[in-house]
Amino acid sequence: MGRSIRMRLHQIMEPAVEGDRASKVFDVGIMALIVVNVLAVILETVKSIESEFGEILYRFEVFSVAVFTVEYALRLWSCVEDDRFARPVLGRLRYMVSPIALIDLLAVLPFYLPLFLALDLRFIRVLRLFRIFRLFKIGRYSESMKRMGAVFRKKKEELGLAVFIVLILLVFTSCIMYYVEHEAQPEAFSSIPRAMWWGVATLTTVGYGDVYPMTAIGKVLGAVIALLGVGMVALPAGIIASGFAEEIHASREEAKLVCPHCGKTFDAAKDGDA
Repeated sequence: MGRSIRMRLHQIMEPAVEGDRASKVFDVGIMALIVVNVLAVILETVKSIESEFGEILYRFEVFSVAVFTVEYALRLWSCVEDDRFARPVLGRLRYMVSPIALIDLLAVLPFYLPLFLALDLRFIRVLRLFRIFRLFKIGRYSESMKRMGAVFRKKKEELGLAVFIVLILLVFTSCIMYYVEHEAQPEAFSSIPRAMWWGVATLTTVGYGDVYPMTAIGKVLGAVIALLGVGMVALPAGIIASGFAEEIHASREEAKLVCPHCGKTFDAAKDGDA
């Protein structure tokens, strides 16, 4: 009896499968609560809203923490139904240190810590910002978030190479600009790390304008570096975009079925709509 209840709870709290209404309602409810929580954290930073609705926001915080705490406890109890965490003690310990379980814990921990530890009130305010981690819990329920994670995993080598090239370019351009502009602007380009701030603003084409080259050579180099930044900094975005295109294409291919009689391939999604 207990095993069947635990199994059913595990099924409900995992991302919903087709036809499981209870799991679907649970997923939608948790996602809605997470979104409203993040909105509450944002509104809480507005002094006029906090002074007028502070009590309501606190009550909602208590309710949300209670729900997330019960959810975490039930997940810890039912995780042994997953083959990866099948062992009663070691399995649960392994689950507790998994990334998604740590995110679940971080979603509620900031509420409880001040109850047991004598912390400075200013530190408590900073600690409460960790409630933003609740947003990452959406990844457990959202198929789109899972697809995004799959894209980053598949493209990690290309992304790593692109980021490495951008870092090399940043160091190289900062060194050049330091030696070119240091004598003309000893305060703005006082060191290579200080010049890197200019390099980041230029390569990303943000251009805050607080630090800029004044010498003729520096201006020419600045123009060339800005043009290089347009392509190099956009490279990771292109890699991610191509990864999403490949992932969507692969999911469409998986949806195609082959008829066992005639061998004809057809689209399951389109055929189901028909």
